[in-house]
Amino acid sequence: MKRILVADDDRTTRQWISQILRAEKFAVTMVADGRAAWKKLQKTKFDLVVLDVWMPKMNGLDVLAALRGKRARPKVIVITSDDTPGTLLAAIRERAYHYIPKPIERETLIALVHESLGQNSRTPPIEVVSARPEWVELLVPCSLQTAARLEAFMMHLETGLPDEVRNDLAQAFHELLMNAIEWGGKLDPKRRVRISYLRAKRMLLYRIADPGPGFKFAGLDHAAITHGESPIEHGLIREKKGLRPGGFGLVLVQAKVDELLYNEAQNEVVFVKYLD
Repeated sequence: MKRILVADDDRTTRQWISQILRAEKFAVTMVADGRAAWKKLQKTKFDLVVLDVWMPKMNGLDVLAALRGKRARPKVIVITSDDTPGTLLAAIRERAYHYIPKPIERETLIALVHESLGQNSRTPPIEVVSARPEWVELLVPCSLQTAARLEAFMMHLETGLPDEVRNDLAQAFHELLMNAIEWGGKLDPKRRVRISYLRAKRMLLYRIADPGPGFKFAGLDHAAITHGESPIEHGLIREKKGLRPGGFGLVLVQAKVDELLYNEAQNEVVFVKYLD
């Protein structure tokens, strides 16, 4: 039976989370502050910690920092009503595995707990190079699981934007990140993609640099972007090559952003979304 520590100073939230997890057949221990959580973690082995950020005596970020020195550290899902970029980036820097904003949805909690416990813990963590809300820079291992976690984090950085803009950015970022991890990084977690996110008053800029040698559009005969007025032709080529259906990624990105620029080798891409 997997052991889970739930740390939250709000009694109602703490008990509600615990009841949900016990119904899922987990062994749950509850504590009401960060210091009590750290004492439990020093004495008992847990598979997962559900950790509130702002608690008395010792906050959740301090607990995460203390866990850095622990050889067999549990995965941590951070929960908080403070979804400011600074708090979110601090949680990433301290190697939080996932993030759930309050109020917590029951099904979301259950799904993330099962996902977190089921993933390989040997994948290197996301490294935070810059954590300024207006300039975020990350080094991301080339794994699909890490990419999914990163996308969830990035969505919370884009606060205050219309839903349509957020959705456009999410789709563009997903396509280009997948290209970088799958093609540039070859799905090798030891290789990393460098991601920069810059937010100015009138624009958002993303830069994605993968560890691969790059590519040429002329060589992408299986992609819709290389077929101009006959984009459906790429589907026949993909079928002949035994590739999965699709290939509309770069066409989709061009439709969702205002600027799309590649470097000469085409292993680095920048896209811009103007806000007015």
